[in-house]
Amino acid sequence: MSRPPRQGREHWGAQLLADLVATVRILALALCGLGSLAATAMAAPACPPPPPTATAQALKAAPRDRGLLWRATREGRSSYLFGTLHVGKPEWRRLGPKTAAALRQADVLALEIDIQDPGVTEALARPRPAARLPEALQQRLLKALKQACVPAESMGELHPVWQVTYLSVLEARWLGMDPAFAQEQLLAAQARRQGLPVVSLETVATQTQALVPEAEADSNQLVAQALQQLEDHSGRRVLRRLARVWETGDVAALEDYEQWCECGADASDRAFMRRLNDDRNPRLADGIEARHAQGQRVFAAVGALHMTGPLALPRLLRERGFVVERIRWRH
Repeated sequence: MSRPPRQGREHWGAQLLADLVATVRILALALCGLGSLAATAMAAPACPPPPPTATAQALKAAPRDRGLLWRATREGRSSYLFGTLHVGKPEWRRLGPKTAAALRQADVLALEIDIQDPGVTEALARPRPAARLPEALQQRLLKALKQACVPAESMGELHPVWQVTYLSVLEARWLGMDPAFAQEQLLAAQARRQGLPVVSLETVATQTQALVPEAEADSNQLVAQALQQLEDHSGRRVLRRLARVWETGDVAALEDYEQWCECGADASDRAFMRRLNDDRNPRLADGIEARHAQGQRVFAAVGALHMTGPLALPRLLRERGFVVERIRWRH
C-alpha cells in the first residue's frame, strides 16, 4: 500500500495520546452512556476490541524495567525523572526492579495530572462552551464515533478535539494497549500503597490551553487531520512504533520523532509540536525543582517526549544545577 500524502499534523493524535490520554479518559468516562462501552465493543466485531487481558505467561514473567529513567541529584538528595507512555499492555503492569527501587526512595510522586485528585475531577466536570464543527466535518466525526461504537450523545458538549483524541485512545486497543495499563496508573497505585502523596505538575486549565487551540480554524484543522488518521488507520503505525521505542528506552529514536511521526511538515506544524512539548517543559521543570528545593525527593513521571528536544527535562534540570544521569536497563 502506498503511503498517503503528508498532511501536516495528521499524526498529531499520537503525540496527544502520549500526553493526554489520562485526561481524556476521565473526561470521557464522566459522560453519560460510556459505562457500557466495553460491553458494546465486545458485542460488535467492528468496534475496537475490549481492554486486553494478561496471558498466564505474562503473569508468571519476572517484572521488567521499561521506559526511560534519570537520577537528578542536587543538595545531597536525588530525585528521578521517568518518561512514560500513557497507554500500556497488561504485561507492563508491574514495575521493573530499578523503577520500583527509585519510587521507594521518593517522598512524592509528581504526574502531569493526577486524575484521582478531586480538584482535577471537579475541573473536568465544569461546563464548557459548546464548539460546533462545519457540517461536513461534523458528519465525518459522527461516522467515526459510530464506527468506534461510541454513542454520539455520550459526547455531550465535549470539545471536538477531545472527542477525536478519545477515539485515538480507542485505537490503541487494536494494538493490545489501554490506558488502564499506563505507567502513571501503575505508579500512582504503588505510591498510594507506599503512603506517598501524589501531586500534579500541571492543571486542567494549563493543559487545555496548551493543547486545544483557541482559534476555531486551527481547532477544525486538527479535528480534520485526526479524523484522516482514524479513517486510514495510519495513526496505528505511528503509535506501534512509539510504543516499541518507549519500551526499549530508545532515546535516540525519540529524539528523531519528527522524522518518523509524519507530524512536522511545515512551520505551523513545528510550532504546534513546540506548544505540545517544549513550551510545557519549563513549567514541569519548575514544579520538580520547587519540590526538590523544599527537601522532597521527587519521582516525576511525565510523557517520554518531554525528555527530548532543546528543552528536554533532563537538560533543563542540568541547567538548574542538578547532576543528571541516565539509569539504564539490562534485558
